[in-house]
Amino acid sequence: MLKRLRLKFICINMAMVLAVLLAMFATVYQVTRQDLETESIRTMRAIAAEPFRMGRPGDLEEGVRLPYFVLQLGRNGDLVTAGGYFDLSDEVMLQELLQKAQETGEQEGVLRDYGLRFCYGRSPWGRSVVFADMSSEQKTLDSLVRTCAVIGGVSMVAFLLISVFLARWAVRPVEKAWDQQRQFVADASHELKTPLTVILTNAELLQEPGYDEQSRRKFSESILAMTRQMRGLVENLLELARVDSGRIRTAMSRVDFSAVVAEGALPFEPLYFEQGLELDAWTEEGIFVYGSEDHLRQVVEILLDNARKYSETSGAVTLRLRRQGKRCLLTVSNPGPELSPEDRKNIFKRFYRVNRARGMEGGYGLGLSIADGIVREHRGRIWVESAGGQNSFFVELPVG
Repeated sequence: MLKRLRLKFICINMAMVLAVLLAMFATVYQVTRQDLETESIRTMRAIAAEPFRMGRPGDLEEGVRLPYFVLQLGRNGDLVTAGGYFDLSDEVMLQELLQKAQETGEQEGVLRDYGLRFCYGRSPWGRSVVFADMSSEQKTLDSLVRTCAVIGGVSMVAFLLISVFLARWAVRPVEKAWDQQRQFVADASHELKTPLTVILTNAELLQEPGYDEQSRRKFSESILAMTRQMRGLVENLLELARVDSGRIRTAMSRVDFSAVVAEGALPFEPLYFEQGLELDAWTEEGIFVYGSEDHLRQVVEILLDNARKYSETSGAVTLRLRRQGKRCLLTVSNPGPELSPEDRKNIFKRFYRVNRARGMEGGYGLGLSIADGIVREHRGRIWVESAGGQNSFFVELPVG
């Protein structure tokens, strides 16, 4: 599919370039031809008005010097005299040219079989007709066509190479999104497979008549636990879909971020206490941002929940919110094993878990991905640093 998309992009781009080049070259050719024809006729009219005027070097500096000859006509339209740059001794040929010009019934025209342009005019000596050789004009146009063909060919090759490069560059985000989608479907299927297998197995065991009431109760509890895990996973997937669709922006307003952070930390104090952890929270007052209050609170909850799950026992988790110029910085740090560069690079990817051996206990690997999407929708950035036995998550947002 991606190859067809790249090929389609190249074909469309080349078709547009070809159309532009053809239109440009056709315009240049037509304008040049029209200019040559206009200049030739203007010069022929001047010659027809003074057919036997002797020119001198330097005359007609702004005009065009044409290889021409003039036929002076009598009152009856018969040939009287002839003069010009050519050998005019063949009177039969001159009569034939004069007859061909008269047959057109026009004052100005072209005799293509002879490669001549003619123009009737009047002078003090009577009526005359001027014939001009068109060979130089035609050679100029032929040379222009060859030049345009060479330029067009070179341009098409150059644009083809550029189009191939642009096609790869333009399709790269689509290719990345496609790979992410396939990986997402594979990961989601894997995460759903385990609880579904457990539910199916326990449901089959419930139908067996040989188990007592206590065993059946365990089977039911297992089904209920797996169902809740699946519901949590589906809710996280729906939240990711809402973040990806940009629905956050519809609920944005000016929010007291200091209050949001303080209120978001309160429910975690008893959870931390039960786990033997300490929560040290401090927020600078009066920090406002433009965003969705519910989603900003969700970011705080995700970071605090992540710190709780991956903190060492009897450690202290610190939460800080402070202003930094026109932006504010939220920091959540917890003691724990140092994250590797690979973990820091991939930790915000969907379904990525630092310690997969912990299974569902460590979550679904979607929380930080949701937080990343929310922060980006708020024109901020989120990142992680790990040093000295401390893993610190940072959220930077513009102050509103």
